[in-house]
Amino acid sequence: MTERELFAQVPGRLGIDIWSDVMCPFCYMGDTLLDQALAQFAHADSVDIEYHSFLLMPDLSDTPVDLADLLSSSHGMSREQAVAMNDNLAARGRELGLDYRFDRAQAASTRSAHQLSHFAARHGKQHAMVRRLFQAYFTEGLNVADHGVLAGLAAEVGLDPSAAESALASGEYASEVEADIQYAGQLGITGVPFFVFGGKYAISGAQPLEAFTQTLDTAWNEVVAGRNPVATANPPR
Repeated sequence: MTERELFAQVPGRLGIDIWSDVMCPFCYMGDTLLDQALAQFAHADSVDIEYHSFLLMPDLSDTPVDLADLLSSSHGMSREQAVAMNDNLAARGRELGLDYRFDRAQAASTRSAHQLSHFAARHGKQHAMVRRLFQAYFTEGLNVADHGVLAGLAAEVGLDPSAAESALASGEYASEVEADIQYAGQLGITGVPFFVFGGKYAISGAQPLEAFTQTLDTAWNEVVAGRNPVATANPPR
């Protein structure tokens, strides 16, 4: 499924598993809040982050559609209501320093973007790759289903664009994406972002910064510092 066993903890380090989707605005916020919490965390250099795939709209094709029109049709609201909802999300994002440009967003399948995330993980660049994908989708309005676009983004974070495009064309990481999605179902994960700290503590959604800082401290003290045995069971739902 991934290079390290899911929820396995390396001695002296804290693992954080994250289920998210590139087209999920709350995932971008949650990822940013985690980064802010880690900036305050004394043991940030001993934290390992691994992203797992989740598809908010699994039936989307690689042909992009207007996001507001898609939200209108899928959620039974007017286009004006969809635009207003996105405007509210953009305002919330600005409070975190994020530049949401929903009017530019091209809604398309994110399966290839998730495959690229797994490719990046293999080469030690997953965090940077996921952050770049969020920016590409939400700020720049790029088509994250286009393999050429994805290869270019891979190059920007220091990956071999030709190798990335070849991996996408061959579907080399498609099984990893599907495995992530299936495991999310087994864990009862129905929405993202979903964070698991140390295989033991879960945060669902873009919670306040304090929730991330407190969970980091608690997970470190219990899982890494050894005050309690590491829990190997499924995390709380």
